[in-house]
Amino acid sequence: MTEINVTTNKVQHLVHSNLHIWGWEVPVYLFLGGLTAGILVIVSLMVLKNKGKEYHWATNRLALLAPIVISLGMLALFLDLEHKLYVWRFYTSFQFSSPMSWGAWVLLLVYPLSLLLILATFKEGYPKFFAWLESFVKSNKFLGKHMDKFHMLFDFPRKHIKLIAKLTIPVGIVLGIYTGILLSAFGARPFWNSAIMGPLFLVSGISTAAALVVLVSKQHGEKEFFARIDLGLIFVELSLLVLFVIGMLNSSLQHKEAVRLILGGEFTAFFWVFIIGLGLLLPAFLETMELKGKKVPAGLAAGLVLLGGMLLRFLVVEAGQVSTWVRY
Repeated sequence: MTEINVTTNKVQHLVHSNLHIWGWEVPVYLFLGGLTAGILVIVSLMVLKNKGKEYHWATNRLALLAPIVISLGMLALFLDLEHKLYVWRFYTSFQFSSPMSWGAWVLLLVYPLSLLLILATFKEGYPKFFAWLESFVKSNKFLGKHMDKFHMLFDFPRKHIKLIAKLTIPVGIVLGIYTGILLSAFGARPFWNSAIMGPLFLVSGISTAAALVVLVSKQHGEKEFFARIDLGLIFVELSLLVLFVIGMLNSSLQHKEAVRLILGGEFTAFFWVFIIGLGLLLPAFLETMELKGKKVPAGLAAGLVLLGGMLLRFLVVEAGQVSTWVRY
C-alpha cells in the first residue's frame, strides 16, 4: 500500500483540516435562529393560554421581533456564503435528507407565520401606533376608500389567532432543533456528531427568548414568571450539556478526543468560565435571589443568559472545526 502525504500551506484555509472555514457569521446565525424559534414558541403558547392581560409583552409585543431577528440572522448567513448570487438555488428543490434544505424551507414558513402573529396582536400590543396608522389611512384620499380592507388586515388574523399559534409552535420547534441538527449532521466533525445538539440548541433558544422578555418587560409579574421559566430551562440546558459530555466520553476514540477540547483542552477555560459559569450558573443564581426578593442589578441575569447563548454557539462551531477523525 502506498501512503500519500499531502502538505498544505496554512494560508490555504479551505484545504487545511484544522483551519476554520466558518467565521463569526455562522454562530451568529445559529444564535439568532434559535432566539427566533424561542420567540415564536413563547408567543404562541401565551396566545393559546389567553395570557394577553397577565403577560402583555410576551403575548402582544414580542412577535414583532421575530422577523427582525431572523432577518439579521439570514443576513449573517448570507455574508458567509461563498457564492452569494446562487442562494436562490436552495429553493429549486427539496432534499429530504439534507438539514440545509429543511432549514431553507422552514425559514420560508417563519416569515408568513410571524407576520400573521404580528397582525393578530398588533392592535393590543401597540395601540398608540395602531391609532396613528388608522388615522393616517383614514386621512389619505386613496387609502381612506379602503378602510374596510385595512381593518380586515388585522381582524382576520386576530379572529384566527389560536389556529395561527397552533401552526407556529411546530415551526418554531423545528427551527430551534434545526440549528443544532445542521451541525450534528456533519459526521466528519466528531464534536458536532451528537444527537443532543438539536435539543440543546432548542432549549437554549427558548431560554434566550424568555430572558429577552425579562429584559424588556415592565410588568413585575411577567418578569417574575419568565424568570422562573428561564431558571427551569437553564437547568434543562445544564442537564443536556452533561448528557452531551457523557455520550461523547462513552463513544468512539475520536469522540472522546473531541470532547476533551472542553475537558482539559484548548476550549476548557472558555467553556467552564463563560458558558457554564457566566452563561448558566451565575444567571441561575441571580434569578433565584431575585425570586426570593433580593436586590439584583436589573437585567443582569437576562443579559448573561443572552450572552451565554451566543457564546455557546461560538464554542460549538469553533470546537467542531478543530475536531477531526484523522490526525494530520
